[in-house]
Amino acid sequence: MSEKNLERNAVLGCIADDVTGATDLANNLVQGGMRVVQVLGAPDAKTLARLSEADAIVVALKTRSILAQDAISQSLKSLNALREIGVARFYFKYCSTFDSTEHGNIGPVSEALMDALGVEQTVFCPAFPRAGRTVYHGHLFVGDSLLNESGMQSHPINPMTDANLIRFLAKQTSRGIGLVSYDDIRPGVSSVEERLSRLRRDGVSMVVTDTCSDENLATLASACASMPLVTGGSGLAHFLPDAYRKCGLLRSGTFAPEIPSVKGRSLIVAGSCSKATTAQVKYMQEKCPCYAVDVAAVMEDDAAELEKIVQWAGQVDVSQPVLIASSAAPDKIAEMQSRFGAMEVALAIENFLAATTVRLVSDLGFNRLVLAGGETSGAIVRELSIGALKIGPEICTGVPWTESLDGERPLALVLKSGNFGGVGFFESALEMLK
Repeated sequence: MSEKNLERNAVLGCIADDVTGATDLANNLVQGGMRVVQVLGAPDAKTLARLSEADAIVVALKTRSILAQDAISQSLKSLNALREIGVARFYFKYCSTFDSTEHGNIGPVSEALMDALGVEQTVFCPAFPRAGRTVYHGHLFVGDSLLNESGMQSHPINPMTDANLIRFLAKQTSRGIGLVSYDDIRPGVSSVEERLSRLRRDGVSMVVTDTCSDENLATLASACASMPLVTGGSGLAHFLPDAYRKCGLLRSGTFAPEIPSVKGRSLIVAGSCSKATTAQVKYMQEKCPCYAVDVAAVMEDDAAELEKIVQWAGQVDVSQPVLIASSAAPDKIAEMQSRFGAMEVALAIENFLAATTVRLVSDLGFNRLVLAGGETSGAIVRELSIGALKIGPEICTGVPWTESLDGERPLALVLKSGNFGGVGFFESALEMLK
């Protein structure tokens, strides 16, 4: 493909394994000065062709916790659609806490994408130092704690019990796995390139990268700019636009996003049980009316519980934001899981929150939505039949405002990973719209 065609098409095509992770990635690309559109669900080439003004297209899937073969199928469908419109570089995005199981899906999906693109080697860089995720000697840290001591060992779907990424990834693939260490990165780009080259000659195709700072990420981005496929969290993506400009792949200037101008009532939906979201809910309960979803009632009669919420929300002063939370303490979660089954509880709550949000949007004019939790956000945007989002300005590290590009009416949305944001995040997000 000629440079002329590359200049017209999106330069980077991204495949993310959940909705909030996709938004986090898109936000970092916008911070790097790219025009970014997020597509929800595996697209076709005809849909993507209408997004020709974007520098990067981020496809948001829900493949983190499904069967590996299904995750591979959806990821390859997205890859093929992106290739059909002339995309030159690809990014497979997963969580900065490497959420997966011993069977996948990070390793299997990465293998499939590598095979489809015919690439010998790629990197695995989940680190996001600005959000407290760093990698040193191949071990993933969350703040000052190893991953398996950070609370992620109690994750209800993907408990992370090993911080050693090389050892963990080896359970998901039979390919050679190596490390670009902090000592390889510190001297600069040429040192990283030399290390990658040595590993490639030794048959190592999957390379975990240490990362302790933004400076490390910038070095890695420059060293990986020629790679057809890169995998990682969203932190590395912040520095790819500059790396692509330096090598001549990206010709557009920097882009400044705008805040959504959507009017209407404000709704906060918290489906995550993370420490961060639990603290955010507790803080916001003192600031606005809050409805705590009765999980047992949902499991027994979800329609009745939904009607209770709709009636309650209809009586709240329209000038006030409304908070609906299903977040619960770990012991309460464990009790529900023992009664009904872990996956059954998770899916029931996702579907319930999605159905509730749709009713509140359609019946009561809630057009400004702040959604906390990856699975929750994904379920809600699917139920709202939103196919694409325009990425707006950042609220906090990794979380932007977005605006729907389709659907019955425009909606302003925040899709927040459960672990992100300070205690006052919900309040700060809504203040931006004023």
